This record gives sequence, C-alpha cells and structure tokens, in this order.
Amino acid sequence: MVGSSVGFVEPTHDGRRPLQIALIAPPWYPMPPQGYGGTELVVTLLARELRRQGHEVTLFGADGSESGTTVCAPAGLAVHLGQDTQVLHEMTYLSRVEQMMRELGPFDVISDHSGFGGALITSLLAAPTLVLHTVHGQIGASELEFLASLRTNGGFIAISDSQRRSAPRLQWAGVVHNAVDVKSLYVSAANRDPRYLLCLARVCEEKGQDVAIEVARRCGLHLILAGKIEQTPISRAFFRRRVEPFIDGEHVQYLPNVAGVLKARLIAGATAMLAPICWPEPFGLSIVEAMVSGTPAVSFRQGSAPELIEPGITGFVVDHLQEMVDAVAWACDVDPFTCARVARDRFNPQVMAGSYLRLYRRAMLTRPAPRGHVDGLTA
Repeated sequence: MVGSSVGFVEPTHDGRRPLQIALIAPPWYPMPPQGYGGTELVVTLLARELRRQGHEVTLFGADGSESGTTVCAPAGLAVHLGQDTQVLHEMTYLSRVEQMMRELGPFDVISDHSGFGGALITSLLAAPTLVLHTVHGQIGASELEFLASLRTNGGFIAISDSQRRSAPRLQWAGVVHNAVDVKSLYVSAANRDPRYLLCLARVCEEKGQDVAIEVARRCGLHLILAGKIEQTPISRAFFRRRVEPFIDGEHVQYLPNVAGVLKARLIAGATAMLAPICWPEPFGLSIVEAMVSGTPAVSFRQGSAPELIEPGITGFVVDHLQEMVDAVAWACDVDPFTCARVARDRFNPQVMAGSYLRLYRRAMLTRPAPRGHVDGLTA
C-alpha cells in the first residue's frame, strides 16, 4: 500500500524518500515496558529510530505507551498471558489494529511484531499490502507448520541466524538482531566490589535459575536472580521446588521485577551475567544488555548465544556446568570498556533500524507491482 498524495518529500539521510511504516507491537505491555516486555522494548527502539531518521511511523500498542502510539489495547493485559483468556484478548487487539490500519493507511510496509495471531491477520490483508513479520519466538514443529501455511508477500524476518536455520522452509526476508537501549545502560570499572553474579530472565526451567544457583555456590559468590515467575503450573512448581528454598538473602537474592536505574546498576555492577539456558533461545536480550554494560555474559551453547557472544571479548560460551564456573573466573580478565564498545557497535538501535530499512526497501523493489499501481503511486 502507498501514499495517496503526490508532492515533494524531504529525503532521509540515505537520500531516499521517507517511508510510511506501520509497526505492530504485542498488546501485553506498554512501550517502553516497565520491567518485563522484551519485544515491546525492541519495537519501541525501532519506532524511535525510524522516526529520528525521518520516516513516518504509525505504532500500534497498549494503553500507557509513550506519546505517538495508536492505542488498541487497554493496560494490564499481561495478567492474561498463559491463561484461557489470552487468545480472546489477543484477537480483540488485532481486530482493532486491522480496523485502525484501514483508517490511518495506506502504508508502504507493515512491520508486524505481534506474534502468531498478527502473522495470521496480516496474511489476510489485501494483496497490495506489503507485510514483513518478525518472528520473536522459538519455531518448533507446530509453529513451522502454521507459519509455512500463511500467504506472505514480504516474508519473515528472523532475529538470529540460529532461529533462521531452525526453519529453512520459511520464506525468510533476512535476519535482524535485536537492539537494546544503550542510552539507559552504563559501564562500571573492572574492579567491581562487592562481586556478585546476575541471572536476569523470567523464572522457568528453560532459563536455568537452579543451575545459576549451583554455579554461584561453587564460585562462592552472591547471586541475584531477577525476573518474573512465568505464570504456568510447571514454572510455578519449578520456582517453589528448585529455586525458592535457596533464596536466603545472603547467598541468593530474588528480585521479581527490575527496571530503570536499578536494572542498569545491577547489570553494570555484576561480575558476570549467567545464562544457563537449556533451550534454543532465538535471542538473549539480557545477554546483550550485559555486554553493552561491559559485563561479560556466560551462556551455555544454545540457540543464538554463540553468534551474540564474542569469546574472551564480551563473554564466554560454555558446554557444561563446571565450564560455566571456570568462565566466571575468566570473566575478570574481560576489559569492560572494550566489551561495551564492541557490543554497542553491534546492538544499537541505529544498526537495527538500518537493517530493517534495507529489508523493507528490498521487499518493495522485488515485490511485483499490483495492477493499478505505477512506481509506488496509485494510478
């Protein structure tokens, strides 16, 4: 879909005309999120940077989001995540988004980040509408079957090479690594005292908080666990049986939600960020937040971790528990300012937005022009 009026438009810094972009976020958290809400954070940073570069962005999201958001969901929907009511609230939100897009469009490109429901809704839009759907979650057999069944004229965007390799059948437009809010994070000197380890993630078995506890015990270091408990019966039982008994405030401390200055301070002051994951995580935002803060990340060799971490420079990728213990000692040799510089060069919003823009423009050029449209203008 394209603009309906013709006239002089100030080119962007790359010399091309600005784009009319619709960005669809999930409905669960406001933008930016106050604590948990990784996808919402990524979409916020993308919208801000695209606007800074001169593009017109219509951002769809939840109430409580920053100015410039088209609100299509009430605040507080996160309480429905994992519940029987989740699907109905998600579909209600997407129905409102679709109606608002009809009113506010047309757009050059719809960049959808809202999940599988959004992928379905946007695949049903009229043929001239160019849609690129970013897949933010793991792609298993069921997810692959669903995504492969959709009609798409723009394709899918992966958030890591690892995620893309897990589903080679899909029509991938490309890979774009997520960015983090580098302006809200800072770097501390190497001689950090007191020394402690940090594990920043939602609490569930696949994130490995129980392993982090054992690593900290063997290292003789204080451990801070930060993140909400995933609200499923399995994850609540995991916390109750394998995490909570070890929370004593002295050796292991638990913070259910951290944000803002407290979060930045915790990350920058840590000896290392532990990511003892036991699943093919498509992208680790906390790993990247640590590295841009000069804190080395230590992760098991799963999912995207090997492509995010540069061994010996921004952290270490290990294969078993004792190796993770050893890597905590190696972390003291990582220069925090080199670590931060290297990570900030790779994972800042400017780099992410530039990658998205290249994929948007490539899709616009390679898509067959629909009948009645000439050179991007309605005939």
